[in-house]
Amino acid sequence: MFTGIITDIGTVRALEQAGDLHARIGCSYTPESIALGASIACNGVCLTVVDKGQDDTSPWFDVTISAESVDKTNIGDWRPGARVNLERALKVGDELGGHIVSGHVDGVAEITAMAQEGESTRVTFRAPEALARFIAPKGSVALDGTSLTVNEVDGAEFGVNFIPHTKSATTWGGVKVGDRINLEIDTLARYVARLQEWQP
Repeated sequence: MFTGIITDIGTVRALEQAGDLHARIGCSYTPESIALGASIACNGVCLTVVDKGQDDTSPWFDVTISAESVDKTNIGDWRPGARVNLERALKVGDELGGHIVSGHVDGVAEITAMAQEGESTRVTFRAPEALARFIAPKGSVALDGTSLTVNEVDGAEFGVNFIPHTKSATTWGGVKVGDRINLEIDTLARYVARLQEWQP
């Protein structure tokens, strides 16, 4: 379980396809603070730590990524040097600053437009048609693991404003039109829609 509050920006240091996809991600978390088997959300995808260490460059951790996860997310776009949003799993007593995020990505959205609004950047996304009905104005979404508030919705497109802090503390300062973004819809929206399906 996560909150969508990013705690580090990692760097993809190595990728190897050997059955599943194996990735090494550099980070600023100390190796002793990472438990083997721990969950870390990488661009919003909950992944399990299978190894860890530190070298002259930085601390790092290794993850194994199934073909299903690669197919349903933007992990297939990763290349060595890519920057990824990181969040460690929520602990009992931690501040819930964003919203409840599972780390199970529902689909991939695409950035269709960007515009400056004062110091902030307005970004427009196109969601997959099957997920658009779960996105509501002033509702929450997790995009590349970041808890964000939806400003407006127009069909399958929706807009989000990024303040300077968010752009500097996450990878959002470096995105561009055409980028594919991991989308996790709000758990509450998912259950409300499911309940409506069962109404007579």
